[in-house]
Amino acid sequence: MSSLPLLHLASSSPRRQEILLSLGLEFTAEGAAIDERRLDGESPQQMVLRLAAAKAEAAIARDGQLILGADTAVVLAERVLGKPRDADDAVEMLMTLSGRNHRVLTGIALRTPNGVRAAFSSTEVQFREICRDEAFLYWQSGEPCDKAGAYAIQGLGGLFVEGINGSYSGVVGLPVFETVELLQAAGIDVLVNKK
Repeated sequence: MSSLPLLHLASSSPRRQEILLSLGLEFTAEGAAIDERRLDGESPQQMVLRLAAAKAEAAIARDGQLILGADTAVVLAERVLGKPRDADDAVEMLMTLSGRNHRVLTGIALRTPNGVRAAFSSTEVQFREICRDEAFLYWQSGEPCDKAGAYAIQGLGGLFVEGINGSYSGVVGLPVFETVELLQAAGIDVLVNKK
């Protein structure tokens, strides 16, 4: 009988799973149900770090698995743009982002037997000007329905992105550099484990 992978991803995000797979890592994955609302007085950075740790803590570790949690937020000024409620909400978010810079913040947390270690990624994203019709057509594609900020940089939403300064994988939802640093500090050497 094969042993359980050493790593568990506390997320059902296909994008986060694809990033771990691209690193050649074996892992199990399952979403962690937590309250993801922002607390009063909490900065966006504090929020993503708290939620990443909460997801890592909420997941059930099996046979000594290390638990990786992550949370991503799209932030304009200090306003956090969550997942759109409906078409009107998505179009308004996209129009708010149109022609402006915003930040994508991702907090990650790794739960080990010795406690939780966390890391943080911040990437500046520049959107080109978007017209309302484009925003609505993009909504109709189905892609922005479950995405923070109502777009996915790795999909059709990339059509709106003029440039980024920071981590592309962080915008997708799991910053590779910071994730690998946490894993290596916990004894998982990505290059050694690469198949």
